[in-house]
Parts: sequence; structure tokens; C-alpha cells
Amino acid sequence: MRTQIVHPGADNLRYEIRQIVEVANAIAATGAPIRWENIGDPVAKGERVPDWIKEIVTQAAAEDLSFAYSPTKGLMEARSYIARERNLEGGIQITPDDLLFFNGLGDAISTIYGALHPRARVIGPNPAYPTHSSAEAAHAGAPHITYRLDPENGWKPDLADLEAKVIANPDIAAIIIINPDNPTGFVYPEETLAAIVDIAARHDLFLISDEIYSNLAYPGSGMRKLASVVGKVPAIAMRGISKEFPWPGSRCGWIEIYNRDQDPSFDRFARSLLEAKMLEVCATTLPQKVLPRVMGDARYYPYLETRVAAYERRARRAVEVLGDLPELIIHPPRGAFYMTAVFRGGALRRGQSLPLEAQVEAIVGPQLGEALDARFVYYLLGAAGICVVPLSTGFNSDLQGFRFTLLEPDEAKFDAILQTLRQALVTYLASDAGHRLENAA
Repeated sequence: MRTQIVHPGADNLRYEIRQIVEVANAIAATGAPIRWENIGDPVAKGERVPDWIKEIVTQAAAEDLSFAYSPTKGLMEARSYIARERNLEGGIQITPDDLLFFNGLGDAISTIYGALHPRARVIGPNPAYPTHSSAEAAHAGAPHITYRLDPENGWKPDLADLEAKVIANPDIAAIIIINPDNPTGFVYPEETLAAIVDIAARHDLFLISDEIYSNLAYPGSGMRKLASVVGKVPAIAMRGISKEFPWPGSRCGWIEIYNRDQDPSFDRFARSLLEAKMLEVCATTLPQKVLPRVMGDARYYPYLETRVAAYERRARRAVEVLGDLPELIIHPPRGAFYMTAVFRGGALRRGQSLPLEAQVEAIVGPQLGEALDARFVYYLLGAAGICVVPLSTGFNSDLQGFRFTLLEPDEAKFDAILQTLRQALVTYLASDAGHRLENAA
């Protein structure tokens, strides 16, 4: 082309969670079964959507207005319901005009980072969720800036590291919180949230809190939404129905905007998000019509409690099976349906491997790059048919590890996956022992 057409941040757009699927599908084509532990889609994994939710969707789909545009901000009945429920929880109070619907939170994330001034940066957690980190890095044309979640301290954020990086990078305009966290399942204690709000207040920043899993926090986790502690700090909270109902194919998410009256620049930024949405006309109508009917049903929260109990039970079992491996750091999550295992320093080496069939080795071999945790993940995929996501390349992290899901509804199958994973870990971690002894001699 006669002029450059590629955005300078294009190389930062990477979503390993789905990119590994292409390799897994190639292995599956050889006849090998694949156990999908990479993508957080409860429905695809086998969770059954309750009949009463399907009935509500069916009734709404029979209404002509479900086929029409919604207002740009979203349907008033959906926004009114969310604002009313938010206000009943205490903390900051909002109105329906403080909400804006999107075609899923992926759409919201792209819009938010796309609307930022080119120099404005947003710092997020490490490990990072790639939709946030990739969009922010692509917006800036530079690597995403992160603060550390400490695996040696139950995944609590390193607040000293966060503030030091805020001070060292004057272009940072906002802090991201993912609560409950993906990929770790960590739930931010109230005092930690308050400390991050304080950092934002003292350094004149705004906050983004991705709370897509907020209603899937486990009992006793201490889950608090940002609205309960945000005070007068400008902020955006993000929620949706894809994980809750669950209905990931609905592509229905929304943002709640707090304290726009506290800062004229933040107010103008908030208005720019609405203006960007006007160019698209609106978000999907049917899930918005369904939302207050499902969430307002007396069966909804007991249904969520049943699901959350299953995730917590599987998390405890995963710790029982994997927790005694000395090479791993693994903490039970406090929310959502993911777990992350971290390899201790020195546990991974380039000489490690798992036995592969020749045709599978031809598929896996080209994927074995420099990242040691990714090497394990691809060997695991090829040898055991378990598809997980490497921490370093999948979640923009300097830690080595992997994330897997807690979604398998068949408890016996879930236990079998854990046992296979454990055996693969033991075999892989010991696989270069002879080579190391020869070198030592």
C-alpha cells in the first residue's frame, strides 16, 4: 500500500484462549479426543439453561418490539431495573441515565479504550485478562502496563507496586480491577478495594471495575462491588449476563458510570462513549427485554447459588488433587469458574516433554516456542488432550503457569481430568531428570 494502513498497536492484539483452539482442532482431526478447559462458556461445556429462563426468552421473542432497535443507552425497563437493584445494595446511587448497554463487554472494552486520548494509559493486573490488556496495548501502541497480583500471597495485589508504577508513568489515567478476577478467581477484600480507590483519588485517576462475575462470587468471599467503596472517585463498572444466565451468545453487557459530575474531563469521556454507541445505533434488544424478567424472578438467585456451590466444590477438589505438587502454587478461587496454577521458579526447563504420537507431534512441534509454560500446555494438549491456557502468553504475565476451568458438570469426568492433569504434570516435570544427571556428572 502507498501508505501505512496497519495500526501501530496491531501486534498487541492476541487472544491465546481462542488461538489454541485451532491447534486443538487439528489434533482432534487425527481422532484424538479433546477436553476443552480453555474457554469460559458454561453452555458449551454442558451446563443446562433452566427451562424457566428459556420460557421467558421464548415469550419475549414472540413480542414484536424484541425485533426493533432499542434506545441507544438501552431499554428503559432494563436500565431502571439495574439502577434500582444497584441502589438497594447501598453505596453510590445511580439513575438509569448512568447506564449504557453494549453488545457484550468485549464491545464495551473496545469502545472505552478506543475513546481514550492516545497518550492516556490504563494500568491493569498481572496476570491480565487479554481482552483488556490487548485492547489497551493496541490503543497505546505499546505493551500493557501492569501491577502485580502475588501468587505467594493468595493473589492479593501488590499495592506498593501499583502506586510506584502510577507515579513512574504520568500518562496513566486509570486503574483496572477485575473482581472476581479472571484468571485467578481472586476476590478483592473491601480494604483492598478501598486502598485502590485511595490511590486513584490521590493521583487524580479514574477506575474501571470489570464485575462480570460479581454474582458468581462464593459464599464467605467478602465480595463487594466497587460502588460500595468508590466515594467520589470517577469510575466505570462493567457487568453482563453472559456468565450469569448463562447466555454468552446474547452479547449483552453494560457499564455503570459513577461520579461523572466530579470531573469535567471524565464527564466528557463518558459522553464520548454514548456518542460512539450512537454511531452503532444500539445494543441487542432481546436480551435487554429478558434481563429484568429473569433477574427479577424469585428462582434466579437460588439458581445462581446452586451453580456457585458446584464451582466451589470442584475448586476444592482441584486443590486436593494438585495442591501437594511441590513445583506448583495453587490457591482455591473465591469466585467465577477458573483456577490458575503457577510453576515455582526452576520447575520448568526446555528439556522437558511428554510422549506424542508422530502425527500429533507434527502439529504440536511448531507451537513449542520460548515460553516454558506454553511448551507444557502444548505438550499437555498433544499427549493428554487437555486444552488449557498458558499464563505467560495467554494472560500477559511474567509468571509461568496455566489456567483451567471448573465448568465440567459431570463430577466423575472432572475428577478424571484432574487425575490425568496431575499425572501429566508429574511425568513432564521429571522428564529431563536423566539429562540433568548426565550434565551434573
